[in-house]
Amino acid sequence: MAFVRETRNMQLQNKFFQEIPRTVWVLGFVSLLTDISSEMINSLLPLFLVSALGANVLTVGIIEGIAEATASVLKVFSGVLSDYLGHRKGLAVFGYGLSTFVKPLFAVATSPTGVLIARFGDRFGKGIRVAPRDALVADSTTSEVRGAAYGLRQSLDTIGAFLGPLIAFALMAAFANNFRLVFWLALIPGFLAVALLTVGVSEPRTNETQVKRINPLQWEALRSLGQKYWVLVAVALLFNLGNSSNAFLLLRAEQIGISASLIPLTFVVMNMAYSFSAYPIGILSDRLGKFGLLVGGFLLYALVYLGFAFVQAPWQVWGLFALYGLHLGMSKGLLLALVANSIPANLRGTAFGFLNLAIGIALLPASFLAGGLWETLGAKATFIFGSLLAIASVLLLVSQKNKY
Repeated sequence: MAFVRETRNMQLQNKFFQEIPRTVWVLGFVSLLTDISSEMINSLLPLFLVSALGANVLTVGIIEGIAEATASVLKVFSGVLSDYLGHRKGLAVFGYGLSTFVKPLFAVATSPTGVLIARFGDRFGKGIRVAPRDALVADSTTSEVRGAAYGLRQSLDTIGAFLGPLIAFALMAAFANNFRLVFWLALIPGFLAVALLTVGVSEPRTNETQVKRINPLQWEALRSLGQKYWVLVAVALLFNLGNSSNAFLLLRAEQIGISASLIPLTFVVMNMAYSFSAYPIGILSDRLGKFGLLVGGFLLYALVYLGFAFVQAPWQVWGLFALYGLHLGMSKGLLLALVANSIPANLRGTAFGFLNLAIGIALLPASFLAGGLWETLGAKATFIFGSLLAIASVLLLVSQKNKY
C-alpha cells in the first residue's frame, strides 16, 4: 500500500514537471541570472551608501522608496501595452537589457545622488519587464499548474538572489571590501540573462491570447477584471505600506552586531529559504488551494517583523532571515497565481500592472515612514509598524474569504 502511494506521488510530481512548459523554465533561469547580478549590488548598497558615501538611514530609505516606486508605477504601463499589442517578449527583453546596461553607474557613483540615478535606471528596467513576464507565465500555463509554475519561477529567481550576495561576500573578502569592483563584475550575469531571454523564449500563440485588440484602460475593461481581483489589489496595497525596503533588515542586522563582511550572507539565508519553499508551496497550493497559504504567509511576516523589533542576539537574526524567506515563498507566487486565475486572459498584463502599481504607491511612503520612524523613535518602531499593517491586510483578506 505504501509502495502504491509512493508511486502515485512520484507520478504526480512527474506530471507537474511535464506540464510546466519550457518558457517558464527559461524565464526562471533568466530571473536567476538577473538576480545574481542585482543582488551582488543590492546586498552591499546600503552599506556602500552609509560607509563609503556618508549617507544617513533616512537617505537610504528615500533612495530605496523612489527606486521601487518607479518600478511599480511603470509596470502598469508595460502591462497595458503588452495587452494592447498582444506581444510581451519584446518588452521583457528591453526591460532586462536596460537594468543590465545601467549597472556601471553604481560603480562610478561618487554621491547618494549618483546611486539614486543608477537605482532609478535599474528599477525603470524592472518596471518595464515584470508585468509582461508574469503575463507570459500565465499565457503559457493552465490553472491546474499555475501555482507550481509561479513557484518554480520564484524558486529559480531566488536561487540567483542568494547566489548574488554569496558571490558578493566572496569578492569583498578576496578584494579587501572593494565595493566598486563587485559592482563592475555584476555586469556579467546580467548580460547572460538578456542573451538567454532573447534566444530562449518563444511567445505563446494560442486562441486564448489571440483576441480582439481593445484599450485595456477603458472603464469596461477595468471593470471586467472583477471584484476578486480588486480586493487582492487592495490587500497588496495595505500590506506593502508596512513592507519597507529590505535595506532596513540589513541595517538592523548590522545594528545587532553582524559584521559588514557577513551582512551579504543574511540575504543568502533568506533567499535559500525562499527558494527551497516557493516551488513546493506552489505545488501544494494547486492541490489544497492558495487562499489559506497566502494568509499564513502574511501572518508569518507579521511575526518576523515583531522578531526584528525585539531581536537581541546575532544568532536570532539569522533565524529571522530564514523565516522571512519562508514568508516570501508562501506569499509572492501565490498572490500572482490568485490574480492570474481571477482575470480575463486578454487583460493579464494590465492586471499584473495595476497590482504592481498599488505596490508602488505603497512602497515610497513605506520606506520613507520606515526611515523616519527609525530616525525618530528607533528601529523597533519601524518593524512594529510593518507588523501591524500585515495583520490589518490579513483581516481585510479574510473578510472576503467567501469570494475565493
